[in-house]
Amino acid sequence: MRLHSPWHPHLPPGDASPAERLADALAGDILGEKLDAGDRLPAHRDLAWRLGIGVGSVTRAYAMLERRGLVRSVRGRGTFVASRPGGAGHVIDLSANMPPPMFGNRALARTLGRLAHTVDPALFNVYPPIAGHIEHRRIMGHWLAELGVDMPPERLLLTSGAQQALGVAVSACRKARAVAITEELAYPGMLSLLQQAGLPPRGLPMDRHGLLPGPLEDMLHAHGAGRCVLYVTPTMHNPTTATMDHARRHDIARICRAHDALIIEDDVYDCARDDQLPPLVTLAPERTFYVNSLSKTLSPGLRIGTLAPPARFMAAAQEALLNSSLMIAPLSYAMMAQWMLDGTATAVRRALRGEAGRRRELAQRILGPDLTPPAYDAFHAWMPMPVAQAVAFVSAAAREDVWVTPPQSFMADPESCIQGGVRLCLGPATLPDLTEALRRLRHLHHVREGMQQ
Repeated sequence: MRLHSPWHPHLPPGDASPAERLADALAGDILGEKLDAGDRLPAHRDLAWRLGIGVGSVTRAYAMLERRGLVRSVRGRGTFVASRPGGAGHVIDLSANMPPPMFGNRALARTLGRLAHTVDPALFNVYPPIAGHIEHRRIMGHWLAELGVDMPPERLLLTSGAQQALGVAVSACRKARAVAITEELAYPGMLSLLQQAGLPPRGLPMDRHGLLPGPLEDMLHAHGAGRCVLYVTPTMHNPTTATMDHARRHDIARICRAHDALIIEDDVYDCARDDQLPPLVTLAPERTFYVNSLSKTLSPGLRIGTLAPPARFMAAAQEALLNSSLMIAPLSYAMMAQWMLDGTATAVRRALRGEAGRRRELAQRILGPDLTPPAYDAFHAWMPMPVAQAVAFVSAAAREDVWVTPPQSFMADPESCIQGGVRLCLGPATLPDLTEALRRLRHLHHVREGMQQ
């Protein structure tokens, strides 16, 4: 005989689908410890009848919870609340900046089944064009237009992820610019690319709205017109989560235009159109290399990025892309096209925004004032603290079996960096593990603060 479920069904109001609202209700009760590990969830049909929703909605809700690591299904027995996170020796990794998995076995099987009947075999029998097939560039252009970036497909280069797009941008502008500028804390992958290109980055101070215009103007003036390239992440800056407001974006574009500086804009965390947060490429298209990717807003496994260089740098960018000798797998192309055309990509992007909001709220609830409140949807958060304290905190966290990225990785100039902190990646860990890791970090931070007083 099946065990009776102790859960009292309820469906929160809202505009989301019944499946999403049901998943949120159950997730809240599981994380709020109203349900214990091993508790059985109601049977699909019984729960659907009691809530007045379709059985398919219950099935989708349970699948969402299983992907988040909150429940487990046992064939022939039902669905149960998952075990709590492990104790000593169970390492929780908060160092990898990626979204949580959103595609289960069934979704992938459906996609591959459709592709078996619809994909063009020519995709697999010849090398693709350097910039990508024009149809795939057109599909990517439509995706970007939904973010407020209207770009004709002929202006887009498809790349093997954002990292390759950034590398191509650096290669394309290296001969025209001798000085690289960025925020004093920046994406480690780009810092490495600039070093390899012989353009050691000069870091500039930031505030909660990102790069400060005054120091940027001083730096550009000191080096002279037409000498510099600026790498910047206006939306959900990595690692600090700073997001430039409308005025700041216009200031940065105006200053770069006045000093004839090029811009490499990293926009991989942008997930929704917002006319108050225009991408820099829409403000200064003649000088901006625009980089986006599907890794942060759809699926890391696709490894599809895009680069829109200024028109005068298109030939140089194509040459750099050819010389990089990395191609996107044809299956990734086909899956991207399938998901974007059948609406899967839009649905996943919307679901990821919701999941980002839930994880952000969880982090803020546990860490409170120790955390900089993120102003945008993404899967990383920032704990500001002095550099020396951050270095010690990372080591102490590792002893508590929580991995985070050392702050030195983000420093454009470690010798002069003033701002410090610890980045927390909220995406890959299951929700129970994430909850446990955040609680360990809160305890650790408060203990260390008490020792310093």
